[in-house]
Amino acid sequence: MSKLVIVGTVAFDAIETPFGKTDKILGGAATFIGLAASQFNVDAAIVSVVGGDFPKEYLDLLANKNLDISGVEIVKEGKTFFWSGKYHNDMNTRDTLATELNVLADFNPIVPEDYKKADVVMLGNLHPLVQMSVLEQMNKKPKMVILDTMNFWMDCALDELKAVINKVDVITINDEEARQLTGEYSLVVAAQKIHKMGPKYVVIKKGEHGALLFHNENVFFAPALPLKEVFDPTGAGDTFAGGFAGYLAKTEDYSFENMKTAVIYGSTLASFCVEKFGTERMEQLQDREVYQRLNQFKQLTKFEIILE
Repeated sequence: MSKLVIVGTVAFDAIETPFGKTDKILGGAATFIGLAASQFNVDAAIVSVVGGDFPKEYLDLLANKNLDISGVEIVKEGKTFFWSGKYHNDMNTRDTLATELNVLADFNPIVPEDYKKADVVMLGNLHPLVQMSVLEQMNKKPKMVILDTMNFWMDCALDELKAVINKVDVITINDEEARQLTGEYSLVVAAQKIHKMGPKYVVIKKGEHGALLFHNENVFFAPALPLKEVFDPTGAGDTFAGGFAGYLAKTEDYSFENMKTAVIYGSTLASFCVEKFGTERMEQLQDREVYQRLNQFKQLTKFEIILE
């Protein structure tokens, strides 16, 4: 089993949706990625930073999921990164109400020594220079580097972002971001352009409409499971990435065929994440529930057809 390095935010979120609102709760890209990856019992470490206001119980929660938190820096005199958002009725669009970088503004990631030879690196959504600094700390070239990013960095750090994109094997972005990055409306053409930037694999997430996996001329589509209720989409994309990375680290198979399965696992775990606010559902998730939902995915996409 491969070692997995997860880089990203460990943070506070305050969320409002049509179903209710929360005060400050546990959030952050690395948190969701780590909780999803922990489903595979992989040897994973989180590299992040929090302030002295971050509760020990949250750190214990991550550690109890067998996530190595020695790479989580605690700045005792600082405050933890905070994001607040309000979702519209369609649950696909949201307004950011507050973003407080706090200790994240001066974050200098330090990869634990035991993980500098990790085979899989999951670069969660952060400034591209921070993501690049993690790659530069690795003692050997990882077998698989996965990058998640967002349109904010395309607006304010495009050159730095392209430099990181050139160094990774897989990029996961949503459809809007793929179009912005390439200037192409067709996602097929956009994926081709992104391939030329460096990544061998391109995953384009389409929210409630599933995800696309591109590799050269090969395309795979995984639907999103239709759910009766979506309480909170926050962290769904990170949960997808964590499931994807965790499965690859567990299986140590980086072929296109195995990545199809990784996408299904990512989509499956993301379908749980949205069922409750914040990390609550992922904290409680049981293996049998994942197995049952994988069967639902299988039935959703299974059909017989006779081609003459």
